[in-house]
Amino acid sequence: MPTASLNEIVHAALSGQVVSFPTDTVPALAVSPPYAALVFAAKKRTFDKPLILMAASAADLWDYVEGNQEEREIWRQMTEKHWPGPLTLVLPASEKVPKVLNPNDPSTIGIRVPAHAIAREILGRTGVLATTSANLSGQEPLLTPEAIMTTFPSVTVLAPTERQAWGIINSGQPSTVARWQCQRWDILRQGAVFL
Repeated sequence: MPTASLNEIVHAALSGQVVSFPTDTVPALAVSPPYAALVFAAKKRTFDKPLILMAASAADLWDYVEGNQEEREIWRQMTEKHWPGPLTLVLPASEKVPKVLNPNDPSTIGIRVPAHAIAREILGRTGVLATTSANLSGQEPLLTPEAIMTTFPSVTVLAPTERQAWGIINSGQPSTVARWQCQRWDILRQGAVFL
């Protein structure tokens, strides 16, 4: 698959194709949520490792989670402090979340807003996408468009020259993952954000 412009990435994602673009942590594989099974297949990933929902803003994600007013206020305070940024929150999923994103536990969903201008521009035009790191399951994340194209020849990859997007990957390490459970945060993976 040849590399694509930003407009072509948006069109491909809206057409149900798997796309790849940089984020503030590691490059993502992304697809419209109803087509999430395509990402599992491409990564050779088992269904016990869920995908997350990524969006341009927190407001785009709240319909995908379910909680009472007090919980939502706690979650909002956390996102105001750390988003956009390398923090994934695992929260109770609403009925809007396709079960294929987390087949083993459809009661929860991970959500994140990346601190990367190009990623947020893409997400602002596509709406919420189901995402994961660009790598084969169990292997290290791929950090360049060339490596992603070699490993995933059927994936539409943002061109390396597009607004120099690939030159501003901030960390190269995955996001911190925090799950809301029993009225407290449980750290599932320590990444760039320390809570």
